Amino acid sequence: MKIFYAVQATGNGHISRCMELLPYLQQYGQVDIFLSGGNSQLRLEAPIKYRSRGLSLFYSCHGGLNYWKTAWSVNPVYLRRQISHLPVEEYDLILNDYDYLTAAACRLKNLRSIHFGHQASFQSLQVPRPPQISRTGEWLLKRFAPAEQYLGLHFKPYDDFILPPVIKKEILEAQPRDQGHITVYLPSYCQRQLWQLFSGLKDFKFHIFSIYHAQSSRQDNICWMPVDRRLFNSSLINCRGLIAGAGFETPAEALHLGKQLLAIPIRGQYEQCCNAAALQQMGVMTLDVAGRDFPLQFKKWMRDYTPLQVDYSRTVPQIMQRLFRT
Repeated sequence: MKIFYAVQATGNGHISRCMELLPYLQQYGQVDIFLSGGNSQLRLEAPIKYRSRGLSLFYSCHGGLNYWKTAWSVNPVYLRRQISHLPVEEYDLILNDYDYLTAAACRLKNLRSIHFGHQASFQSLQVPRPPQISRTGEWLLKRFAPAEQYLGLHFKPYDDFILPPVIKKEILEAQPRDQGHITVYLPSYCQRQLWQLFSGLKDFKFHIFSIYHAQSSRQDNICWMPVDRRLFNSSLINCRGLIAGAGFETPAEALHLGKQLLAIPIRGQYEQCCNAAALQQMGVMTLDVAGRDFPLQFKKWMRDYTPLQVDYSRTVPQIMQRLFRT
């Protein structure tokens, strides 16, 4: 069997999931990876057969999307050429983790595909949404990468086609410890804003992962860390708590480890607002934005929040069973 696996490279969660699933998919046949998008910080540690700039999101320094940079990166002529040249017709199974080009190529060539991943779960109205529904956000989640079949992932099995998150092997096999620091990953904030948020909290130590640092360095109560899979895993496994955006994979890993979690969704990114609503329902503390009152909110979180622990260890066998009907 020849398997075409399209991986969205906006953000790091899709890449992490691909690296975990690849050895299992390879048991069923030859897997060729198409990496689409241009602003992830993780390197895909596997051979990439096809590569495209695709469509990507870009962030400002203040916790939101950079709409101008995102729009400026779109090149319609380039996208049409990529869609027509993508050889999806050569494959027996097309697995699409939220890539527009793959979905468009399959539609152009009248081929069936499976939309697999977190965004696929939003086909269900049972998945939590924020109080203010975004029509544009709903359209993007449901129509950005349409397919004939959907296999979603979410914090809970809100529908019969939704499975739990895929957790990295290093996290599944870890023995979590509390070494006292707080792990921070907020990619939509720049270094200056992160320093303003955390440097004044002198009684706490922070590991802040930032794309602006190529190596680790210490500055008062902050240890600046490069975005590196192994460094981040170690910091998360041994942290007291995690402060991160309301993405999917990283909060799921914190829940699996039983870590204290504070989620701050990227402003203007509807999917993260939906994730924040789901986390709130589970009892996780979330903030709309890290503003001037952040120190008070942080201390309240440290004082009052009771960590959750959710077992996400059995997802991969369920995914293989659904995909290959074993």
